[in-house]
Amino acid sequence: MNHFILLFSLFLASAFADKESQGTNQNFSSNNASHKRLKRDWIWNQMHIKEEIDTPLPHHVGKITSSVRNNNAKYIIEGEYANTIFQVQETSGDVYAFERLDREKKAEYELTALIIDRRNNQSLEPPSKFIIKVYDINDNVPVFVQKVFNGSVPEMSPVGTSVTKVTAVDADDPTVTGHATVTYQVIKGDEYFTVDDSGVISTTRADLDRENQSTYEIIVKAKDAPGSSGDSSTATVIITLTDINDNFPVFKHSSFHFKVPENISVGGEVGRVKVEDVDEPQHRNTKYSFVRGDYRDTFEIVANPFTNEGIIRPKKPLDFEKVAEYRFDIEATDPTVDLRYFKSSGSRSISTVTIEVTDVDEPPVFTKLPYEFKVRENDPEIRTLGSVWAHDPDAAKRKIRFIRRRASPNGDYIRVSDTGIIQLPKPLDREFSSSYNITVAAQEILEDGHPSDRESHAQVHVIVTDENDNAPELVYPEEPRVCENAAPGKVIIRISATDKDEISPRGFFKFSLATEDSNFSLVENYDNTANITVKYGQFNRELAKIHYLPVIISDNGDPELSSTNTLVISVCKCNEKGNFTFCEERAKQVGVSIQALVAIFICIFTIIVFFAVITLLILLRKRHKKDLSGLGRNVAEIHEQLVTYDEEGGGEMDTTSYDVSVLNSVRKNGIKPEAVPSPYAQVQKPPAKITSGAGEMEMMIEVKKDEADNDRDLLPYDTLHIYGYEGAESIAESLSSLESGSSDSDIDYDFLNDWGPRFKMLAELYGSEANEDFVY
Repeated sequence: MNHFILLFSLFLASAFADKESQGTNQNFSSNNASHKRLKRDWIWNQMHIKEEIDTPLPHHVGKITSSVRNNNAKYIIEGEYANTIFQVQETSGDVYAFERLDREKKAEYELTALIIDRRNNQSLEPPSKFIIKVYDINDNVPVFVQKVFNGSVPEMSPVGTSVTKVTAVDADDPTVTGHATVTYQVIKGDEYFTVDDSGVISTTRADLDRENQSTYEIIVKAKDAPGSSGDSSTATVIITLTDINDNFPVFKHSSFHFKVPENISVGGEVGRVKVEDVDEPQHRNTKYSFVRGDYRDTFEIVANPFTNEGIIRPKKPLDFEKVAEYRFDIEATDPTVDLRYFKSSGSRSISTVTIEVTDVDEPPVFTKLPYEFKVRENDPEIRTLGSVWAHDPDAAKRKIRFIRRRASPNGDYIRVSDTGIIQLPKPLDREFSSSYNITVAAQEILEDGHPSDRESHAQVHVIVTDENDNAPELVYPEEPRVCENAAPGKVIIRISATDKDEISPRGFFKFSLATEDSNFSLVENYDNTANITVKYGQFNRELAKIHYLPVIISDNGDPELSSTNTLVISVCKCNEKGNFTFCEERAKQVGVSIQALVAIFICIFTIIVFFAVITLLILLRKRHKKDLSGLGRNVAEIHEQLVTYDEEGGGEMDTTSYDVSVLNSVRKNGIKPEAVPSPYAQVQKPPAKITSGAGEMEMMIEVKKDEADNDRDLLPYDTLHIYGYEGAESIAESLSSLESGSSDSDIDYDFLNDWGPRFKMLAELYGSEANEDFVY
C-alpha cells in the first residue's frame, strides 16, 4: 500500500512536470516572437518516505526538477538537515536519506532547493522550499501514563459501579487506522472488576465486603491493533473498598459486674460496657437499652461518642440498706445501619449487668427540706416555732445532734437546740427583717460520745408576718412655699405618706389637719395623697414668714395608728406671674436615729477613756522619772553634797552660805503651809518653848522642814548644811552625816526602809554593815 502511494505521487509529479514543460515551450515560442525573457519553474510535488525502512542506506526520497535547460546546471539543497540526513544528486536532482527516520521523533522536514550555474555559482532559478513527510508504521506499544492507579468504591456496591479510569497512550500516528487505537483488558482480578475500551474500571460482583477484604490489586493490559497479538503494556490498579454502616455492634463479654459505693453522686460513673463494631468509627452509633429488669428509672446508659462504650450512671441516689444489688440485661443496637446490606444472620447483642452496692458511713438525712415557719412579729408569747428532724440512714442508727451553722441576718435571733427545736430568744421585728434564714447541721454521735465528722445541712426559713405597729409618716417631694399674695384655693403642695408596715388592702391613708385655726386647708385625693391649699389668702410676711402646719395621718390597719407631722411652709415674695422671688433660708432639720446616737455616744465614751488612760500613763511616767532622777545619782554625787555638811553655818548674819530670801519669801507672801500628815514614820522631838531670842530665821527653818517632811512629790535631797544650828533643844545634836559612817553610835537606822522609796538611798547608806566598803 505504501509503495502504491509513493508510485502514485511520482506519477503525479511526472505528469505535472510534462504539463509545465509544454506550457513553458509555448511561452518560449511566444516570448521569442515578442523578444521577452522566459519564466522558469521548479517541477516536483511533496516528497514522502516511510519510517524505519529496513533496506540498506541510502533511501531514495524523491527528485527535484527544474525547467531550466542548461548543461552546467547544478542542484543543491539547504536547510537544518541538508547535507546531513538528506543529500541531493547534483545533476539528476534525486534526494536521498542517509539515516533511518522515526516519525515519533520528527514527522516532517522542511528544506530549500536551489539550481545554480556550476561555472559561476549564479542562481538559475529562485530558491524554492519543499517538505519531506515521514510515513508512520505501527512500531510503538501503548504506554500507561502511570504505573500504579488508585481507586475506591463503597462496599456492597451494585454490579457495574464505576471505580476509576486508566489511560494509556500510543505514539503512532492516530490518523492511520489501527496504529494508535488502544484496547484494555483486566488480566488479574477479572473475577471482581472489568474494564471497557475507554479505560473505565467497574465492579462485576455486588457482594464485595470491606470487612472480609478491604483492598484489591488488579493488573490491566493495554494493546493496539485490535485483533492482533502485538506487543502490549500493563499497569497496576489498587482498589479500596470504602466502609458503609452495615454491621451491628456486639458485646465483648456476655456479662459485666461492677461495685459502687452507695454515696455515689447522681450522674456519676458506675462502669463502662464495651462493644465491638467492625465498621469504621464514623459509622459506629451504638445505642444501649434495657431489655429485662425494673431499674431503668434508677440507671441510664449513655454511649461515649469517641470510644463507643456504654457509660452506666445512676439517675437517683443509691441506698445500700434498701437495695444492695442490681441485675438487668441490656442490648446494643445501631439505628443507622443500612438495612439494604444488613446481614440478617447476625443475632441480637445482649449482655447481663450486675451492680453491687457497697455500704458507706453516710451523713444524717433530713426528713423534710427545706423547713419553713411563720411567726407574727413582736409576739412575746411565741418561743418555739417547731423542730427539724434527721435520722441515721445506716444500720447503726446513731443519735443525732443539731447545731446552727449560719444565720442571715447575722445575730442571735433564732436558736436551735441539740434536739432540733427551733426557738426564738426574743420577739422578731418584721421592719428589721421580714425573713430569717439559718443553716442547721445534723451530726451523728459516735459510741464514745464525740460527734462524727460527717454532717448534713438543712435550710430553715422563718417568715415574719406583719403587725400594724408603725404609724404612717409624711412624705413630700420638696419644701412647701407659698406666695404672700396667694389666692384662696391655691394648691401649695401635694403630700403623701409611707408606712413601714404592709399597706392594708382595705383602704388608703387618711389625712387631716390638727387644727382648723390656720390659713391652710387640706383636700384628700383618695389615692394616698392630699393637697395643701390656701384657705383665706393674703399672708403677712411681717407677722410670720414661716408657718408650722400639723398634719395628722392615720392608716387603715388593725389597730389603726396615726402620727402628727409638722409641715413647715415658707411665705415668699412673688412677682406678678406668681414666681417666687425671695424666700428666707431656714435651718434644715437633720434627724439622727437612735442607733446613730448610740454609736456616737459609744465613740465619745471610748475616746474619753482612751485619753484618760493616756493622761494617767503620762503622770505615772513623770513620777517615775522623778524617782529615777533621785535614785539614779551615783555615790560620787552624794559624797560631793555630804562633804559640805561639816559647816555649822554662821548664824543669822551668815548670808553667803544660803539664800535667806527664799525663806523670807514664804513669810512675805503670807503663805502658810498646811499641816499634812506624813505617811512616813517621824522622829518626834520633845516639846520646847521657842524663846523670843530664837528669831524669825529659826521659825522659817522649821516651816521649811515641815514642808520637806510633808511634801510627797519631793525627793529626799539633803540640804542639812543650813540646819547646822539646832539650838540647845535638839536631841539629834548635829544633823551632819560626815562622821556618821565611822561613829560609834548604836542607833538602828533600819526604820528608814519603812519610809518608802524616797528614803531608799539613805537606808542603804545608814543601814550598811560596818565592814562594807563604799566606793565613791
